Amino acid sequence: MFWHDKQVRIRFVVLFISLLMLAIIIKVFYIQVFEYNKLNTLAKDLWSRNLPITADRGKILDRNGKVIADNITTTSLYLIPNQIKDKERVAKDLASILNVSYDDMLGHVSKKTSLERVHPEGRQLSFEIADKINALNYDGVYLLKEAKRYYPYDNLMAQTLGFVGIDNQGLSGLELKYNDYLEGENGSIKYFSDAKGNRLKEAEEYNEAKSGLDITLTIDLDLQQAVERELDNVMNKYNPEQALAIAMNPKTGELLAISSRPNYNPNNYKTASTEILNRNLPIWMTYEPGSTMKITTLASSINEGIVNLFEDHFYDGGSITVDGARLHCWKAGGHGAETYLQVVENSCNPGFVNLGLKLGKEKLFKYIKDYGFGDKTGIDLIGEENGIIFDLDKVGNVELATTAFGQGISVTPIQQVRAVSASVNGGTLYKPYILKNITDSNTKTTILEASSESIRQVITKETSDMVRFALESVVANGTGRNAYIENYRVGGKTGTAQKVDKGHYMVGNYIVSFVGFMPADDPEIVVYVAIDHPKGVTQYGGTVAAPVAKAILESYISIRKLEPASDPMPKVYNWNDVKYQKLPNVVGMSLDEAKKTLKGYTLEYSGDGNKVIYQSPQANLYVSDNSIVKLMLSN
Repeated sequence: MFWHDKQVRIRFVVLFISLLMLAIIIKVFYIQVFEYNKLNTLAKDLWSRNLPITADRGKILDRNGKVIADNITTTSLYLIPNQIKDKERVAKDLASILNVSYDDMLGHVSKKTSLERVHPEGRQLSFEIADKINALNYDGVYLLKEAKRYYPYDNLMAQTLGFVGIDNQGLSGLELKYNDYLEGENGSIKYFSDAKGNRLKEAEEYNEAKSGLDITLTIDLDLQQAVERELDNVMNKYNPEQALAIAMNPKTGELLAISSRPNYNPNNYKTASTEILNRNLPIWMTYEPGSTMKITTLASSINEGIVNLFEDHFYDGGSITVDGARLHCWKAGGHGAETYLQVVENSCNPGFVNLGLKLGKEKLFKYIKDYGFGDKTGIDLIGEENGIIFDLDKVGNVELATTAFGQGISVTPIQQVRAVSASVNGGTLYKPYILKNITDSNTKTTILEASSESIRQVITKETSDMVRFALESVVANGTGRNAYIENYRVGGKTGTAQKVDKGHYMVGNYIVSFVGFMPADDPEIVVYVAIDHPKGVTQYGGTVAAPVAKAILESYISIRKLEPASDPMPKVYNWNDVKYQKLPNVVGMSLDEAKKTLKGYTLEYSGDGNKVIYQSPQANLYVSDNSIVKLMLSN
């Protein structure tokens, strides 16, 4: 019995040991096969460290290669807690330098992790603070170079460019739209440590950061700066609620400049409100266009053959009644008898109502849709709105009449610029765009190339020619006269739209606008300016917005070095205008003859002799009375 019990116990022990060995074998197999990667990673974490190197974002350039979004190098604080011997002392000194609480910093230096990034208080430090930390020379305290986005022109096209977060990721605007191309790939310094966490300098690996791709815009920086300057002047002079400007190449759809106010500095975006950060007014803001919409009515009427600008006449008595609703002209008492060219020059509401009624709602609204109103343009920017136009089945004669002169519908500035561009470029509607190309700055290879995209032909070339003539006449003879530039051919149209609040028109509160283009015979730029509720001035587009557009166009002339036109449309002057007239040619005359011919001008001379061999300005240019004329003399 005793022997039998002993055998049972032995068998039990052997079975137990066998099962234990089997379990160990299974566990080892599981670890080797299934848990290897995980455990290997954990093991490496004990003796290897990765110190990150942030990549530079790709640069953002203007069409001429000028940098408008760059990078600067800053320093950020990283800790390896295992290497920090006196944690209390280190925490105290770092907290004092960074101006944070001791408890927070002690939490960083005591954290059970292989590498601790001090965030956000230790990120993107100034050189002064970095030098103080570096002077401590503590083990386990590392200062690593980190790239930071930098906008050298501060507020320039802020809402369009957008801004970048502390981790170098795009958060709005083009920075967000093209973040995948711009952000690059981070690198690292990988080193190994002993069991105590001490760094082994003989075992290090360096993985280089890869910069992001550069993006080139269609924007012209020189023109953009001119736009920014003029908008700043508007804000200082009129204190409006908002202001914006867009410049576009009508032949391609390329944006040449875009900006709005209020704006912010992307270098310090945290100080701006969410509304300012997220509202790119030229593509987001919707409002009644006012008289700039009359260009659509004009082009539609000419294209349909229902009006002859020179032979057809209209009598404006100051108002027109449509289905019992009286619609007024902006001029009390009206303009009287007019040709339809004068209707356009005078921006006469009743005349455009008459054109709208002749067109009928089906035709007018078909053109409105063909011009792209009511739909997004598809521009490669974030935040574009649709605008609002009437449903055709809800359009009666009154809605048709008000739409014809720009009231009752809602559009965006970018829609208006695109539509006017189509009206003056020969009739083709283009898709606006701002990205020109994406390139690798290291290999100089082009990754992506944008190109012009035509959408549809809206009007005929002949109609477009007539629209350009009429709008040039608006600037020379009508409401757009404040945009007239002597010796150059400029066309345009004013707009004055009463603002709406909760379904009611606001008293004395307008958005005034002007859209202009040049040269009028072959446009290469369209400029749109809108100013929301300017203060201390008569609120008309011709009074406030037209001079701003003129200044932008004058900058364009200077930037592109445009030659004067040989046949500018002469301006009809008002009594208070500065008068301009063609300068006579005095080259070849004697000095006495030149003095008689240039009577009324201030003359300056250079050279010796009695014969004029050169004059400035040149002959046949329009110059103002009492201008200085320089004469070069010789024998």
